[in-house]
Amino acid sequence: MSGSLILVATPIGNLGDFSPRAQEALSQADRILCEDTRRTRILLSAFSIPAKGRLEAFHDHNETERIARILEFLRSGELIALVSDAGTPAISDPGERLVAAAVAEGLRVTTVPGPSALLAALVVSGFSTDRFVMEGFLPRKGAERATRLEHVRKEERTSVFYESPKRLGATLADFVAILGPQRHVCIARELTKLHEELWRGSVEEALAQFSDTEVRGEVVLVVEGATPRDTPEASDAQLMAALEAARLSGLSARDAAREVAELFDVPRRRVYELGVQGSNES
Repeated sequence: MSGSLILVATPIGNLGDFSPRAQEALSQADRILCEDTRRTRILLSAFSIPAKGRLEAFHDHNETERIARILEFLRSGELIALVSDAGTPAISDPGERLVAAAVAEGLRVTTVPGPSALLAALVVSGFSTDRFVMEGFLPRKGAERATRLEHVRKEERTSVFYESPKRLGATLADFVAILGPQRHVCIARELTKLHEELWRGSVEEALAQFSDTEVRGEVVLVVEGATPRDTPEASDAQLMAALEAARLSGLSARDAAREVAELFDVPRRRVYELGVQGSNES
């Protein structure tokens, strides 16, 4: 008889959010997969849940190689719990590939729902919750980052990002440059903790507030959806910058022009001629 993989949400800051059902699931599990065994051991200890011999590290660096072995445990009938360091597993955290593999084999996958930084920040942002998109962490730099942000510039749904406190200033600067200074954002920091902070305003105001401030704790950025005023036709300077980034990523002049034209929804001929003009000037 096959076992079950159960995704267990853990507190994002306040231990009072750890549900009785989550405690029961971790008490009964044959093994507990976790990002950091030390952090999970502390959580279990706080609720007198035995940890000895049941904790196994499962993180971004070993997830792929460990999946086959975990599937064997599930086939043999084990109850395996998966937790992240905080919140709901498999959302910008390890677990997505394991869940997909278990589902593909017809193994039982279930969840104990609970805390989620994504939903916590979204519902207090003041922006539309009818339709939203989870963007996770942005690419660090280059054409991939610029492309993602250009999609966000035109995205009519509310967008949610996770961000490192060390990169918050740089990300807000990119928001100002690409989304425009007046797009509104909610910055949620240290959610559910003693020093929880919810800041709301334009991205221009946010940059002024946080660019020279030492930010601590986990950060969730919620960005309001685009309206027609946010998506004017791209300028020649924007197209040239995107072309340069596409060429630096290894695309030919023709492929770069096609990609940029599709991204900005402008005629390919216009982009190609800009590229030719730029080459002649250099």
